Amino acid sequence: MDFRIADTFTDSLGRLTAQEQKAAKTTAFDLQMNPSAPGLSFHKLDRAKDTNFWSVRVNADIRLIVHRTPSSLLLTYVDHHDDAYKWAERRKIERHPATGAMQLVEVRERIEEIEILKPKVIEALAQAAKPKLFDNLRKFELMSFGVPEEWIADVRTADEDSLFDVIKHLPQEAQEALLKLAVGEQPEIPAAVPKAPYQSAAPPAVESAPILFDADAFAHPDAQRRFRLVSTAEELQRALDYPWEKWAVFLHPDQTALVERDYSGPVRVSGSAGTGKTIVALHRAVYLARQNPAAKVLLTTFSHALANALKRKIDQLIGNEPLVAERIVVKSISEVGHDLYARAFGEPSIASADLIRSLLSQAALSADGAKFSPQFLFGEWSEVVDAWNLKSWEAYSQVSRLGRKTRLSGKQREKLWAIFELVRAGLRERGSVTWADVFGSLSERLAEGADRPYDFAVVDEAQDIGIAEARFFSALGGNRPNALFFAGDIGQRIFQQPFSWKSLGIDVRGRSHTLRINYRTSHQIRTHADRLLPSSIADVDGNSESRRGTVSVFNGPTPGVRIFDDARAEQQAVGHWIADRLKEGYQPNEIGVFVRSEDQLVRALQAVKAAGGSAIELTDEVEASAGHIGISTMHFAKGLEFRAVAVMACDEDVLPLQERIETVTDDADLEEVYNTERHLLYVACTRARDQLFVTGIAPASEFLGDFAAR
Repeated sequence: MDFRIADTFTDSLGRLTAQEQKAAKTTAFDLQMNPSAPGLSFHKLDRAKDTNFWSVRVNADIRLIVHRTPSSLLLTYVDHHDDAYKWAERRKIERHPATGAMQLVEVRERIEEIEILKPKVIEALAQAAKPKLFDNLRKFELMSFGVPEEWIADVRTADEDSLFDVIKHLPQEAQEALLKLAVGEQPEIPAAVPKAPYQSAAPPAVESAPILFDADAFAHPDAQRRFRLVSTAEELQRALDYPWEKWAVFLHPDQTALVERDYSGPVRVSGSAGTGKTIVALHRAVYLARQNPAAKVLLTTFSHALANALKRKIDQLIGNEPLVAERIVVKSISEVGHDLYARAFGEPSIASADLIRSLLSQAALSADGAKFSPQFLFGEWSEVVDAWNLKSWEAYSQVSRLGRKTRLSGKQREKLWAIFELVRAGLRERGSVTWADVFGSLSERLAEGADRPYDFAVVDEAQDIGIAEARFFSALGGNRPNALFFAGDIGQRIFQQPFSWKSLGIDVRGRSHTLRINYRTSHQIRTHADRLLPSSIADVDGNSESRRGTVSVFNGPTPGVRIFDDARAEQQAVGHWIADRLKEGYQPNEIGVFVRSEDQLVRALQAVKAAGGSAIELTDEVEASAGHIGISTMHFAKGLEFRAVAVMACDEDVLPLQERIETVTDDADLEEVYNTERHLLYVACTRARDQLFVTGIAPASEFLGDFAAR
């Protein structure tokens, strides 16, 4: 007998108390082991429209709702007795006649309300009516996108105000198609599968069309996102241990295709915040490990905190598969570099930024380079000489200096190289190296034929890897099929200057893919945040990432944007906003407060205190914890997620940060400063799922003007 679990079951399980969840899981395991066991108490739901729905007793009050046929058992829902029955009475499981995908359909019950309106009222309503979004589409067209037949009339009457009220009743593929149509995109029509009729276990209560229920319908990609065949107790345990982490069991068809595809060379998956890039990276790492039993897979990202988060998610995904888990290494990129360098060359002594600045200052005095500002020298060293691991005058004289817009004459370069040679000599005398030196040495070692430490590398947040790291991955991959898999969003680049991946041997042209379905961030928050960035962003190699056609699948309140006269007024307002969220049932660790830099953290702390809450500062080493509201700078917001987010201190001299602007020695460099500062605000805003509040003190940041509708 096929045993399946529906995403509606994991959703409902996550809403129960811990004790209720434990009891429900025990019953679910019993059903999987032996659905005919005498201790199981089945009760047929006579009032349900779908005659295959049964309830299974968990305890005196909790009931499982299962869909039962002679050849299959599907866990669909769990709740308290009355609520579980009501849910089942309004649902049916059927194969869609157009797409062939098995769907869990909400039964449409029409309640006709007749109002007697005066002619003037009718005329006013007609004038106020907004255009219908889909009334130009015929029935078969809407059904081709997976819209259930009984919801066609409701869909055709939907306008921009009622759209989300209608689509919340529809299967996911229909939701996504209608949202894309609403924003002017043409969704891809799901591929249909052949029909294979199934005879129900009992005849329908009323005469109707034959029920189509077969394995092919469950195998349809759209069905796979909501129904999953569970073959072992370990698989069921993985699905039930983290019921709120649906990504571990149910994937969107587009995500599945990217995870399981064979690639002839390096691949990059992009998409705006919340589109599931990290989820794809996690599943890709596991897929590679399962498909290649003798291989070692590296899953990495640019920070320790994000690497720790990836490790926790990998444990959730494959915690009960030790043979797979032991072949997936999850580390930050710097940890990877440190460990490999120590193994090959000995423990590295990494030069601090303060040491580099001191060596640059001393070298400038002795090499007649005083006319170059300390800021310019440090930038030229960090972004050109060290980043590209330049060791000779010939190499420096020919480098293109991407990302450095200040032009240099040949004589200026000669003077600069004299300074940088002295810096390198100073580092050698101290036995110190930079991270670029670490990865440069590792890259050279691989190029000389050293054994590869990893067969495959999956890199999350790839937009923030540096030049030296990219060269290392190029040497590691060697253009082997499936060797390199990158996930990232150029619009969230906040740490690195742009550079050419292709010049380093990582060519993703023709293997670059964009995710467009946002499950994490509400429609309102996403559209507000997207106004901070261009609709399309291209990298140095000409690969373009477009935000057009991206849709969020749920609605929410419009983000608040307010400007105050002073810091006290701002803190009190944000405090009231946080207190309102807590009164609505938000847990403290579901709320985050972000500011541009450490200088503004006190404003975030005071706002949390005004709300009567307790704050914890989030860093690479400190993560969100129960009972505390997380506060941090925008840089540490990357990779985090909260139900509600307040972004504070968006003042004119804070965002963009005045200190960064003052270090710019050439007006042309201002563009990069403004770009990364916008990216920072975008990252902070898109950490919010349901609620967003953005504040500042007058005069406020010019970026806040971008939130206005356009």
